[in-house]
Amino acid sequence: MAATLVWFRDDLRISDNPALAAAADSGDDVVACYVLDEETDGIRPLGGASKWWLHHSLTALAASLDELGIPLVLRRGAPEHVLPRLVTESSAHAVVWNRRYGLAERTLDTAVKTAFSDHGVEATSYHANLLYEPWEVTSGSNEPYKVFTPFWRACLTFRTPRTPFPAPGALHGPHLASDELHTWNLLPVSPDWAEGLRETWTPGEAGAHARLDDFLDSGADGYKDNRERPGTQGTSMLSPHLRFGEISPFEVWHAAQDHKDTSTAEDIRVFGSELGWREFSWQLLYFNPDLATVNYRPEFDAFAYEDPTTADLSAWQRGRTGYPLIDAGMRQLYGIGWMHNRVRMATASFLTKNLMIDWRVGEQWFWDCLVDADPASNASNWQWVAGSGADASPYFRIFNPVLQSKKFDADGTYLLRYVPELADADNLHEPWKGSAPGYPDPIVDLKESRERALSAYKDLPKG
Repeated sequence: MAATLVWFRDDLRISDNPALAAAADSGDDVVACYVLDEETDGIRPLGGASKWWLHHSLTALAASLDELGIPLVLRRGAPEHVLPRLVTESSAHAVVWNRRYGLAERTLDTAVKTAFSDHGVEATSYHANLLYEPWEVTSGSNEPYKVFTPFWRACLTFRTPRTPFPAPGALHGPHLASDELHTWNLLPVSPDWAEGLRETWTPGEAGAHARLDDFLDSGADGYKDNRERPGTQGTSMLSPHLRFGEISPFEVWHAAQDHKDTSTAEDIRVFGSELGWREFSWQLLYFNPDLATVNYRPEFDAFAYEDPTTADLSAWQRGRTGYPLIDAGMRQLYGIGWMHNRVRMATASFLTKNLMIDWRVGEQWFWDCLVDADPASNASNWQWVAGSGADASPYFRIFNPVLQSKKFDADGTYLLRYVPELADADNLHEPWKGSAPGYPDPIVDLKESRERALSAYKDLPKG
């Protein structure tokens, strides 16, 4: 019987999966595969926390596909070599996948599609993982947007996000040889640093929908304000599920809209704009493929970043800077692979402006530590805070970690959760002003370092 090969990538779900739906609708045998690609030039290798997530997400996907009647075939290598072998083994006449938007990924997909077409194998890609593809929504001059607010306004008037696809029914297909997932060594072993991740997260499609349901039931009402408070459960924490495509933005969008009523309308609007920022980040990456390594604003090429000292960088990475909000955030990151967004901004500002360390150093650390390390969002957010990005925070907006913690975590719920040694401090938000046994002194003076950063900014050429 004819077969269709479904190539899974950042879309590890069975519902609202256009490529899988097309294969199911064809009536063919269906072969589902995931290729661990660590060979294609330009495709960024996953960080440690993302590898942990991928292992468990693939386990969940395999179980879901098994319930539908087919296995998940795992192979490792360059897709342009692995996929033709799978086509031969399965006698597939068609290959389908959902589109990706990084330059290296697009180049690979185009080459694969061309090679299959040249050999009489139909290759089709689908729109699945963004509400709007990056080239669809442009300015009146047909240029990509550089500012978020008009971009998102244009998106909302361009098209209502489509209705999600249902999961397919029973599938059938051959059983092909597959790698054993454990042989990919995606999980940390020596040491096993993932205890906090296991306690916090449930990777996979079911975990994604449970997280969304919990948020809509208990977190959406008041989201506009509560999302700013790291000590409360005020955000959806859907970011890693979206990053690995365990839930689609269409599913999130429509579930949120269905939940909207007169009391939550503004909260849902603000929540929707967070999906919009994700869309904006992907448009930035699409038109600026080197976003993770090259300043979006070229005048920042002349910015006088300083070579980080081992002591300062280690203090930031390990949460030992002497500033409670920074330390709580960095310990949260290291412990559960995630950090509250308000605190992400503060920790990034502290690194780039108070310590004068290049944003790329921080972006790489987050890439390795985050379970939601997204190629577009991670790079665009770091550049936004550093001042070098699109729609960037003005450089003079330097997040003062003391004022931030006093405003958004006044009772210290968040601080004490991750910096418990401050429980006996005389002054929780400014422990250096009293006794704080076991807690380090500040590694830098906030006022002096702020003035130093502003002075360096004034020396930049005006773009």
